[in-house]
Amino acid sequence: MKKLLILVFCLSGWGLMAQSEAKVIDWKLLAKVEFIDQYFEDFEAWYLVPDFSDEVEKLNGKKVLIKGYVIPLDVDGGKYALSAYPFSACFFCGGAGPESVMSLHFAEKPPRLETDDYLNFVGTLKLNKSDVEDFNYILVDCKLME
Repeated sequence: MKKLLILVFCLSGWGLMAQSEAKVIDWKLLAKVEFIDQYFEDFEAWYLVPDFSDEVEKLNGKKVLIKGYVIPLDVDGGKYALSAYPFSACFFCGGAGPESVMSLHFAEKPPRLETDDYLNFVGTLKLNKSDVEDFNYILVDCKLME
């Protein structure tokens, strides 16, 4: 019985250990980026291209945990963004910059999330320097943390 209790304790800790492998980041860190105007021939338009700081570059491809405000993009399709600010002050409606928002690419279709839900997400951070049809920060294989 004692061995069974030890095994159960170890296995339950395994899930917590896997979550703790994620680096906790915040929007202040992600704000360490400069932007350069670049012309994209395919779109016949100028876009701001990020020049990420070395500190941010080190996060590319790493498992991270971040908290922010949910911005629904296509609820039926499970597409959401995460913002440093509530909807009224976010990148789309307020005066915030592109460094204050990220795409959430879920591992599985998420439950229905509401505008301005303030939640934690874990996933792999992808830095986007070239796809102007997505945000500069993308959280890949992300999951809602409860």
